Amino acid sequence: MKKYLAIMILAVAGMVAFKADNTGYKVGDVAADFKLKNVDGKMVSLANYKQAKGYIVVFTCNHCPYAQAYESRIMDLDKMYASKGYPVIAISPNDPVSEPADSFDNMKKLAAQKGYTFPYTIDETQNVTRTYGAKATPHVYVLQKTAKGNVVQYIGAIDNDTEGTNPNKVKYVESAVNALLDGKAITTSSTKAIGCSIKWNKELR
Repeated sequence: MKKYLAIMILAVAGMVAFKADNTGYKVGDVAADFKLKNVDGKMVSLANYKQAKGYIVVFTCNHCPYAQAYESRIMDLDKMYASKGYPVIAISPNDPVSEPADSFDNMKKLAAQKGYTFPYTIDETQNVTRTYGAKATPHVYVLQKTAKGNVVQYIGAIDNDTEGTNPNKVKYVESAVNALLDGKAITTSSTKAIGCSIKWNKELR
């Protein structure tokens, strides 16, 4: 009985330690590259973008009303900044079994229907989502390419206007990328991402 309890205590301790170490990136961390399948069937990684100055990595999906509300703004970010060296890389983090609307086939249909100009990739193992620490859709990470790697410079929401009705909204991502392009300090480097929770694979949680 004592041996059994000891094993259980160690197991729980291990789980707690795993969760503590798995909180995701913070501003200033160097983000690891990834390789994910795009809706065109090709694999996408940050290293593919040789001329990039950085990246706007967006965790988003098909089904979430918040993601839908921000879809046009995500498209606009790519149109504004891809040519300036900060392309959008979209990642669908959800388990398609838990949320069928976010299946790869449905992702392909949406990207074609909307005419996405950026990769819309699927995180099939959800490992990238866990590594980044994404909590909601949409959840944005602005990375800057530096000599030491892709440094996280901003984490959070696209802006503070979920409904898209406030003309005086604070455009967090735009401000962050503009500051990086101008060589200035980012005024707001972290905000709370508002959106739908990540739909995890029940067998992998």
